[in-house]
Amino acid sequence: MRHKLFDVVEGQYRRQSELNFDIGDTVVVTTRIIEGEKERLQDYEGTVIARKGSGLDSMFTVRRLVGNEGVERTFPLHSPKVVSIRTVRSGKIRRAKLYFLRDRVGKARKLRERRVSAEARAAAAGARLERDRRVAEAQEAVAAAN
Repeated sequence: MRHKLFDVVEGQYRRQSELNFDIGDTVVVTTRIIEGEKERLQDYEGTVIARKGSGLDSMFTVRRLVGNEGVERTFPLHSPKVVSIRTVRSGKIRRAKLYFLRDRVGKARKLRERRVSAEARAAAAGARLERDRRVAEAQEAVAAAN
């Protein structure tokens, strides 16, 4: 059982938006890179092959090809260094972890695309906004009660 204080503290750092990607989706992750005095943004595009953890500790792994070599990078989901997560396309899969893609070569590496109508996408976005609103109200109620 988690203590309520954890939820209050983690609520400050938790990323509410951009969590609408699943395993098998092709995403573009924009990260903030600080080199000495300079700061720049870098995009990393690839397929999400795993999500693990919960709360602020949650991570996701993105795999892509660079020079015909597979490269995987794991990102903390709620890190301030991760500026944005944008879904490019949705993959149709039936597994929670796509580690088998490491052994695939050529066209076998591709995933089928999950096609969603514009109406269904809009309904899902509305449901997500409603859920986020209810969660925010509940957090405010908990904070007010304490």
